[in-house]
Amino acid sequence: MNYLEIQFQLRGKTLPADHGYSIYSALKQTVLEGKTFPPEVLLCSVPGVGDRDGTIFLNRSSRLRLRCPAEQVQQWYRSLQNAVLDVRGHLVRLVQPRMSLVQPSPLLRSRLVTFKLKEWHSQEAPVHFLESCQRALKSLEIDATVHIESNADGDLALRALQVRHQNILGFGVCVEGLKDEDSIKLQCCGLGGRKHFGCGWFYPVKEC
Repeated sequence: MNYLEIQFQLRGKTLPADHGYSIYSALKQTVLEGKTFPPEVLLCSVPGVGDRDGTIFLNRSSRLRLRCPAEQVQQWYRSLQNAVLDVRGHLVRLVQPRMSLVQPSPLLRSRLVTFKLKEWHSQEAPVHFLESCQRALKSLEIDATVHIESNADGDLALRALQVRHQNILGFGVCVEGLKDEDSIKLQCCGLGGRKHFGCGWFYPVKEC
């Protein structure tokens, strides 16, 4: 699977803490002129230092990351370089892009994976969520163990993404026991929905 990752440094000060959909919208408007993103392209949310008041401060580690098929790299590299995004009033410029290969790891983490469940607020939601994860892995022909993360309080890591004033629920997820080719496949294909909004983005970690 020939995918590459492009990382852009950000020139700016702040972003909304919940910015997955907003960055997608800004990119769609500024770079794609209203056209939709290709389904095979994945976007990652931007890390920063939160102020617990709905804002994050950008630092040297803040990057906008995009994964796409190798044949699309030049297109995204040129179209995104030096683009200025208005993310709900927060202005950022994408600069100094660099490309890297997707690296395999037997253990991958995603901060937020979402699936459409009928009863998100029931006690059975985690069970149905894991079943959805297992079906999605099976459809990718990936044999691995998936589990829901815990948060700092020891509870299940239930998280939300706001899309057009609607909260989309999901969980933090770890997948372990991955073969190299399956690890790369999962990072390139993602898991669940809203992949253009930063969901389903997996990355290697030492432990979950």
